[in-house]
Amino acid sequence: MARAPLLQLSDISLTFGGDPVFSDLGLVLQPDDRVALVGRNGSGKSTLMKVMAGLVEPDAGTRIVPPGVSVGYMEQDPTMAGFATLGDFAASGLAEGEAYRVEMAAEGLKLDLARPVETASGGERRRAALAKLLAEAPELMLLDEPTNHLDITAIGWLEEQLAATRAAFVLISHDRAFLNRLTRATLWLDRGVVRRQDHGFTSFEAWRDRVWAEEDDARHKLDRKIKAEAKWAVEGISARRTRNQGRVRALQALRADRAAQVRRQGTADLAIDTGKASGKLVVEARDITKAYDGREILKPFSLRVQRGERVALVGPNGAGKTTLLKLLIGELPPDSGTIRLGTNLDLAVFDQARAQLDPDATLWESLTGDKALRVPGRGGDQVMVRGTPKHVVGYLKDFLFSEAQARAPVRSLSGGEKARLLLAKILAQPANLLVLDEPTNDLDVETLDLLQELISDYDGTVLLVSHDRDFLDRIATTTIAMEGDGRAVVYAGGWSDYQAQKAEVAAEQVPARARPKSADASPPAAPESAPATPKSGLTFTERHRLDALPAEIERLGAEIGKLEHLLSDPALFTEQPVKFKKASEALVERQLALAAAEDEWLELEEKAAG
Repeated sequence: MARAPLLQLSDISLTFGGDPVFSDLGLVLQPDDRVALVGRNGSGKSTLMKVMAGLVEPDAGTRIVPPGVSVGYMEQDPTMAGFATLGDFAASGLAEGEAYRVEMAAEGLKLDLARPVETASGGERRRAALAKLLAEAPELMLLDEPTNHLDITAIGWLEEQLAATRAAFVLISHDRAFLNRLTRATLWLDRGVVRRQDHGFTSFEAWRDRVWAEEDDARHKLDRKIKAEAKWAVEGISARRTRNQGRVRALQALRADRAAQVRRQGTADLAIDTGKASGKLVVEARDITKAYDGREILKPFSLRVQRGERVALVGPNGAGKTTLLKLLIGELPPDSGTIRLGTNLDLAVFDQARAQLDPDATLWESLTGDKALRVPGRGGDQVMVRGTPKHVVGYLKDFLFSEAQARAPVRSLSGGEKARLLLAKILAQPANLLVLDEPTNDLDVETLDLLQELISDYDGTVLLVSHDRDFLDRIATTTIAMEGDGRAVVYAGGWSDYQAQKAEVAAEQVPARARPKSADASPPAAPESAPATPKSGLTFTERHRLDALPAEIERLGAEIGKLEHLLSDPALFTEQPVKFKKASEALVERQLALAAAEDEWLELEEKAAG
């Protein structure tokens, strides 16, 4: 028996400032829905979610929630007036005896419930709002950027909570890995229209590109028809004026349809000039340390960064990622050890706090007021963009800002728009060392793709701090993991490579520690003068290999599972044949590797036993 929907929107229309946000919009959310809500920055995703939550009243249309259904909303800027602490806010509305739910959520989200509201940061407030929503456990959860201000550990915890919940939920997030793992359907908000596809975010880009290709084809056919009808109108109407007025009116209608078509927003024009090449050595750190107020932030750490490397720093919030980043670029001195910077370095820094942006300045002033971008003798309407003067409005349009926004204050921008404005500032100047501290926060999928392509094609060096696992996998050639207690460990590759290497190290260490002692254990070791003999008939290399194989077998099995899930989509072969071919080849390769690893494990086990 079909269950009633949890939420239904019908014929929703909404206008802000004279511009329509939605028109005749409709959607239905079912009890088992796990939905990604996607769209460009500024398309109205957060507004639509507030309409779903009943916090914004539309100009027209209806919102239907059946009696007894609870809908919970996690907003980006929660109001906490009247509450003394974050814990008081998070526990408000819960029945007596249910406060433990808040404590459980706070532990996973690393939230101090005793923090006074007036001293809490924006990130702490958002985590308190998320803890409140999880503790309330509504039947439908609406989550607006829940992973912002969470570190990778907390994101992983939240993933597990949402994967295990029986509630339906709608997610707005820039984190691809998060959306890929959790969603089974996608709502795409594009130019005031909501489209739904009953596939998770993994298939969104292929779907989006197919819809856009169909639109382009329809627009091309309409243009050709208008051109043909216009030619007829000029050449043939004089002889058949009375009989063909209907055809003229049809031509006018075609032109009106064409004019009414809303062109989709373009992509930001991201580009960067490396300028002069830096020396081959970019940074050399030797046994550097750092401590604050007696707390050891960084134990002796050494690193060499060569030109062209992409080095990512990962770890929990507060582990010291930003501190290490500042040490590596010479912004902070180490307590001990030495930092040597290479020659001819030109830095461009993207800071996570967006401190380079004055909230009271206009977008125009943010660019023209920067001495590095000012064009001498050209007044205040041009900026120097990679060595060439350009009108400030034209440059802002490259980053998807309208002419009207040029005179608006920075504080009126969304998080994604602030990120684009800061990118506009730092990408205007030649730089051979990009320093990016949480650059992916609030960026939409298309801008993230462009930023990734920009960095992939970039000739210079990149130092990066991010909690976005997908972005790290696409970009990083080296990962520095801040693993707690001041330890920083260098791994090759991106996030997934780091996880695999860490698992292998753990697998090598666990058997030796966990091996049980028994009454018939091997006899005491021979005196030092006696030659050592391999245990259980295995050489040292074979014992090391036997200990490492279980983790390798588990990793290959997990990769095979992911590839089989990808290939289970029947549309993949027809819509993305190249991706289907690569995935098929990768599946065969891993299946062969798994079989070989299992055979090797059996042989070594038999040898160890024999």
